[in-house]
Amino acid sequence: MSGAAPEAPPSTLRALVADPLGAEAERVLLTAGFEVKRETGLAGDALVAALRGRQALLVRGATKVTREVLEQATALKVVARAGAGVDNIDAGAAQARGVAVFNAPGANAVSVAEHTWGLIFAVLRHVPEADATTRAGKWEKNRLMGSEVSGRTLGVLGLGWVGREVARIGVALRCRVLGYDPDPAAGSELVGVERVDLETLFTQSDILTLHAPLLPATRHVANHERLSRMKPGAVVINAARGGLVDEDALCDLLESGRLGGAGLDTFEHEPPGEHRLFAQKNVVLTPHLGGSTAEAQERAAIAAARAVCAFLAGDTPPGRVV
Repeated sequence: MSGAAPEAPPSTLRALVADPLGAEAERVLLTAGFEVKRETGLAGDALVAALRGRQALLVRGATKVTREVLEQATALKVVARAGAGVDNIDAGAAQARGVAVFNAPGANAVSVAEHTWGLIFAVLRHVPEADATTRAGKWEKNRLMGSEVSGRTLGVLGLGWVGREVARIGVALRCRVLGYDPDPAAGSELVGVERVDLETLFTQSDILTLHAPLLPATRHVANHERLSRMKPGAVVINAARGGLVDEDALCDLLESGRLGGAGLDTFEHEPPGEHRLFAQKNVVLTPHLGGSTAEAQERAAIAAARAVCAFLAGDTPPGRVV
């Protein structure tokens, strides 16, 4: 008699967790009656093999759910990303195959908004340079005089989950807050935020922070023409997607002194490799840390697990992409 574990009955729902999600998210699946297989670091044929007979796939950002994988994973019904974007999932191929794709909208909004404000304060108060020079035995208090946030005009490009959180904090800090979003209903509940057009946002903002998805229409929305029309000494912050900013144009305007500084958590190419940005003293750079908090990661994982459970139970959970 074989000692192997019995096969799950055909009616059992099966899920593959292909990136680490944590115990709470897996508990959601198990409580809903799923047979859960956790196997990370898979790609190509290995991922297809692990998906055999499985209706659900849960990922973060590492696992690439390609067209080839989707075409061969014939039992697959739903893919859920424990995060905001679905850049690592071929959503078009999923739609063609009838596979639903979900993300976790808003799960990391507080974390990204807090990181955005961390970048703003770090740029305006020269925190990285002050830390480095103090560690080197210097005391450059006068040279590193900074600027207050209060009373400045904050421009928020994109009033989705993150943009709304950033705007609320700006209002609390007594900024004049301008907001732009192509959807007139986005952020309609915000108090103290003045809606303006895109050109006004660039020309009137002392601090411009970007919170839009990367689409053909938004690529290089912060281009040389718009950036050059900003106020002298203005600051640009990007904790959304790197392609929103023309990085060469940004460097030109920083080097010329037209712009006063920048804080970037995302880059056109990640990791960025050698870049002119590294030579800029008035730039604060972080490695796409916006959503990297324990709280945001757990919220996103639980949201993804709940979406899978609800969808396969016949419900309509939030966060559906296709």
